[in-house]
Amino acid sequence: MIPRYSRPEMAAIWSPETRFRIWFEIEAHACDALAELGVIPKSAAETIWKMGKAAEFDTARIDEIEREVKHDVIAFLTHLAEHVGPDARFVHQGMTSSDVLDTCFNIQLVRAADLLIADVDALLAALERRAFEHKLTPTIGRSHGIHAEPVTFGLKLAQAYAEFARNRARLVAAREEVATCAISGAVGTFANIDPRVEEHVAAALGLKPEPVSTQVIPRDRHAMFFATLGVVASSIERLATEIRHLQRTEVLEAEEYFSPGQKGSSAMPHKRNPVLSENLTGLARMVRAYALPAMENVALWHERDISHSSVERMIGPDATVTLDFALSRLAGVIDKLLIYPERMQSNLDRLGGLVHSQRVLLALTQKGVAREDAYRLVQRNAMPVWEKGGDFLALLKADADVRARLDEAELEALFDLDYHLKHVDTVFRRVFGRA
Repeated sequence: MIPRYSRPEMAAIWSPETRFRIWFEIEAHACDALAELGVIPKSAAETIWKMGKAAEFDTARIDEIEREVKHDVIAFLTHLAEHVGPDARFVHQGMTSSDVLDTCFNIQLVRAADLLIADVDALLAALERRAFEHKLTPTIGRSHGIHAEPVTFGLKLAQAYAEFARNRARLVAAREEVATCAISGAVGTFANIDPRVEEHVAAALGLKPEPVSTQVIPRDRHAMFFATLGVVASSIERLATEIRHLQRTEVLEAEEYFSPGQKGSSAMPHKRNPVLSENLTGLARMVRAYALPAMENVALWHERDISHSSVERMIGPDATVTLDFALSRLAGVIDKLLIYPERMQSNLDRLGGLVHSQRVLLALTQKGVAREDAYRLVQRNAMPVWEKGGDFLALLKADADVRARLDEAELEALFDLDYHLKHVDTVFRRVFGRA
């Protein structure tokens, strides 16, 4: 985790203190179940809870023990015993390290997912507010980066809203995917621990028992989780890229907020650069990069190996912390985005009315002109405007072949901008449930 791109609440999920506290809770809940089953004394379970809750787990001490024993869970259990006393012998009865590690990892991912879902909710709120603000602000739609036909800026934001609404549903599904618990012992057979212990721990921690754990929770679940984070990151980049294009000097239809005292360049005092959107593009690349090692973790040897462990120690915190930061940053960009309707109208007018060419084409076909002939008539008037500038409508009015089919009033009606906006409310109702 890089502090520059970390927010405290998400970073705290991955701190050693949080991890050890979760390990303790897993062990203590298991002791409760074992006590109920008569495997260990109830007084021991009570002591473990009492002493463990009061304990301040010393990460330096645990690290010191681990340097000797070369095993992180054993180091923790040894340190826990220093707090609990003789009853610590009842901790970890019939369990294996993966029961603690995997269940803890899934708890951390669930907590991370909750924060990410909240992040998306904040972004959705910003997108919805700005979409309605500019629902009928006309702008040019582009295909291949080239002017196509009019849209509205609100529709651009509505598209982003719909995409992130899908991403929210994906995150909810990803959370469900990893919300499982394994307390099944060596090679997952429950030979030394009753399955009811797993059921108790799962219920206590808000998880579901893993149907078949083979000592480790199957990593296809985690592959799906991190792949979902990669999809969300791709959506962040898509919107960030749109903002970067719209802020180009030649376009300048929208712009990141530039705060008082902010400087855009060490060399050129006039610069105002889309640095936040560019940063989001880079962060998205990193989050996507974590999806591949998560997929490669699926293929473990037999019932268990630890080739996945080192990977997850990195990608768990890094992917979630980075995505959390990126979502928050994007919400801020949208919330404060500077939008220039006058520049949008100016850009709409740059091609002298060519953006209405399809309407003229269709009108000619409706007047009985073959489509290929209609296309040729429209294009021969469009290309001079494209190449040298001019007034597309004036050229059409001067074209005898066009005027033979469409009179002046009919041609002028085909250049009505509002025609392209007539179904904006329909789209908004589909996306937001209201117009």
